[in-house]
Amino acid sequence: MANSKSAIKRIQVNERNRLRNKAYKSAIKTIYKKCLVAISNLNENNKIQVAELMSLSYSKIDKAVQKGIFHSNTGAAKKATLAKALAKVQRKN
Repeated sequence: MANSKSAIKRIQVNERNRLRNKAYKSAIKTIYKKCLVAISNLNENNKIQVAELMSLSYSKIDKAVQKGIFHSNTGAAKKATLAKALAKVQRKN
């Protein structure tokens, strides 16, 4: 266990940051999945909804990269996966 005040404080700060990062990652996963489901069910009626979800997903991913929650390559890969899924569905239609 920690022996100094600074070590104890670092443990507390690390735990606080871990919980904050966990919550942010969870929110991104939820939005990401919603976006993929909306893309797979893409039709004329929900194009606007898909566009809004894509925009929100990109925004959240970029913010996570900016805050250091995700590595930049991870963020880029997630955004590319969404873009590829949308392009694939749009080619079909």
